[in-house]
Amino acid sequence: MSDFVRVLELVEKLKLEVIVGEQKALEQKIIASDISRPGLELTGYFNYYASNCLQMFGRKELSFMSHMISEKKLKILKEMFAKGLPAIIISRGLNCPKEFIIAAKEAKIAVLRSPLATSRLVGVITNFLDERLAKRVSIHGVLMDIYGLGILLQGDSGIGKSETALELIKNGHRLIVDDRVDVYQKDELTLIGESPEILKHLLEIRGVGIIDVMNLFGTSSVRKAMQIQLVIYLEQWAKGKNYDRLGSDTVMISIADVNVAQIRVPVKTGRNLSTIIEVAAMNFRANTMGFDATEKFEQRLTQLIKENSTKKKRRL
Repeated sequence: MSDFVRVLELVEKLKLEVIVGEQKALEQKIIASDISRPGLELTGYFNYYASNCLQMFGRKELSFMSHMISEKKLKILKEMFAKGLPAIIISRGLNCPKEFIIAAKEAKIAVLRSPLATSRLVGVITNFLDERLAKRVSIHGVLMDIYGLGILLQGDSGIGKSETALELIKNGHRLIVDDRVDVYQKDELTLIGESPEILKHLLEIRGVGIIDVMNLFGTSSVRKAMQIQLVIYLEQWAKGKNYDRLGSDTVMISIADVNVAQIRVPVKTGRNLSTIIEVAAMNFRANTMGFDATEKFEQRLTQLIKENSTKKKRRL
């Protein structure tokens, strides 16, 4: 997680044109992902002005300002720039009025430009800043892309998570990260997991050591980040313990304030964990699409009991 993003990083990521921007201006910190489109501020009303946000000027804002005399326009911009905002962005490749350049140079604020439409540009910038400024936490586990689903394997140390991940990679699935997963909340319903730089593409196999998955299996065996949609917790098989046999024990757990489905899979000699996990992933996807095998079984069982009850009454 970072508490801020430099204006220069935004310029480089989105390939923005720098109209005004000395080194000091490009080093300004962006601390909020919100994008402000000035409205009342253009009339001189600065109560509740979001001065810590990027200010976006599109066709509407520039059209309004075009009806101002130059002195009025310059006065408004100087007051706006004096509030310490990180940068000004002009969308649609529109012309930058000279008053912007004068006020920006005086305040040492960057003026940037993009050919994208205003609403599209706001979305792109917001997504980038949300990701960069999001609070990150680290959790233990192995994150895999299995049939397009983000599956987080968790369990006690030594249970075989990395070895199972290796088997899944051999089966054509992809590794995001082994051992430590950095996660952040993209929105209220979406949890994203990614690899710390130091662990990227690496997998630790006891007795073998650390292997580079991309080097051994190719670029198609890894990916940078993935939404976590299901947690599979591997636990040692305990004699006498009752385990879920119908698939009705899926629970929801909270990770970084996002609820994620979790199932527990007992580990026992002779069980093919990679195959079980693949089937669990396919079954989870089927459930999200409305195909619930447990519900179908219970319906059949209820119907069978009903039929047997009817036959018994007839015999009586």
